[in-house]
Amino acid sequence: MVEKAEEDVRQYLGKHPNSADAHYMLGFVLFREIQGRADQNKDETKNADSAMPYVRFTTDKAKASLAEYTEGAKYRTPSYLDLKIVALDYVLLEDYPDADKWLSRSLAWNPQDADSWYDLGRIKYYEASFPEALSAFGRCLELDSKNVKAEDNLGMTYAKLGRANEAISAFQNAIVWQTGLQERNPQPFIDLGSLLIDQNRPQEAIAYLVQATKIAPGNGKAHELLDKAQSLVK
Repeated sequence: MVEKAEEDVRQYLGKHPNSADAHYMLGFVLFREIQGRADQNKDETKNADSAMPYVRFTTDKAKASLAEYTEGAKYRTPSYLDLKIVALDYVLLEDYPDADKWLSRSLAWNPQDADSWYDLGRIKYYEASFPEALSAFGRCLELDSKNVKAEDNLGMTYAKLGRANEAISAFQNAIVWQTGLQERNPQPFIDLGSLLIDQNRPQEAIAYLVQATKIAPGNGKAHELLDKAQSLVK
């Protein structure tokens, strides 16, 4: 009920405009509205035309969220959680240097947050700071030893560094860790298939990419890579 939450917080701010807690709460609510809209619009964002309204919505809400955190900081020092949301707003705006700055500060205050280490790894990856990305994903896995997304991203980072064997091992770990789960993440299958194609091993890639298409039938990348692997085998 994030829209109702926004309405209530704005009413409170009308009477208490200097409330740091209220500004921080409104910033968080606006961020949650972006997350909620993303969940509702997954199918609508598959092509550029339908994606544009969502992109505008995300940009506007992220900027508004940041404005509330900036206002709240006038009255009280933000917490590590406040800084984490600020960083994620900057990620949504594709401003990775600022995202890096604020998430690093958040982690300095709360280094036990596995999700934040994962997010920092993604930021470092986008910044092409691959050794630092490896370190961040490693810290995430120290705190959450079977984090599939972190292990998959570890593999992607190894691949960027030209360390193919370590990348393959990481992708395989991320796949094995999902054995028996009802809902599986197709990304490690896709990433491993892609790397095997790059290594001129399309026959091996096919098995992983077939699994990816079964897990996520609507994933265009999985089908594209599967077609490529099959064409190379013929």
